Amino acid sequence: MLTLLGLGFLLGLRHAVEADHAAAVAALASRSTSVGETVRQGIAWGVGHTLTLFLFCSVVLSLNSIVPERVALALEMAVGVMLIGLGLDVWRRIRRERIHIHVHEHKEGEAHIHMHAHRSETDRHRAVHQHTHQIPYRALLVGMTHGMAGSAALILLTLHATVSIAVGLTYIILFGIGSILGMSALSLAIAIPLRRSAQSLAWAYEGIQVVIGGISVFLGTSILYVQGSAFLG
Repeated sequence: MLTLLGLGFLLGLRHAVEADHAAAVAALASRSTSVGETVRQGIAWGVGHTLTLFLFCSVVLSLNSIVPERVALALEMAVGVMLIGLGLDVWRRIRRERIHIHVHEHKEGEAHIHMHAHRSETDRHRAVHQHTHQIPYRALLVGMTHGMAGSAALILLTLHATVSIAVGLTYIILFGIGSILGMSALSLAIAIPLRRSAQSLAWAYEGIQVVIGGISVFLGTSILYVQGSAFLG
């Protein structure tokens, strides 16, 4: 029994760093103004993920049933749409902040790319002030969406055939704690280089945001295509 519960915690840690989760949190992190805020967003993601996973699986374990395949596919497709939306939102903010890319060519024939934004310091200060006092609802909702879909739900729903409801729910709680800790660590790993590049290499910071948006859109499109093909097939 202890081995099973310990496995749930470890799987929660691993589950947090799956590609679609990392892409979502990276997209959210691009909106953050500090390392602390990024970590809070990771924690909010983990709480939202655990909340819906617990409620969802509580119903399934209580009813001793399984999730219909088409429902599971539809939930996965919702995750794909969400990732596309997050990536497009990153690009939208880049455009709104009037980020420009210039190619400079020197006399020696060498060229390099320069990227910069024209958002005023007043706007930056207002954004920092607003974000500091806001609960990361967006990250919470993203986590809740992930909690209704994905491999975690499929793993946990298999418990109804082998353990009691109490043990199954305990497993889910430990899985959730593991996912919160894992996402917090991942958020910290994303936030530190992102903040350092923002402070010293503006072109790298903005370039990273472009890449983050692209990865999120790519993963979302891939998930939507694969799951949508299975849903329609």
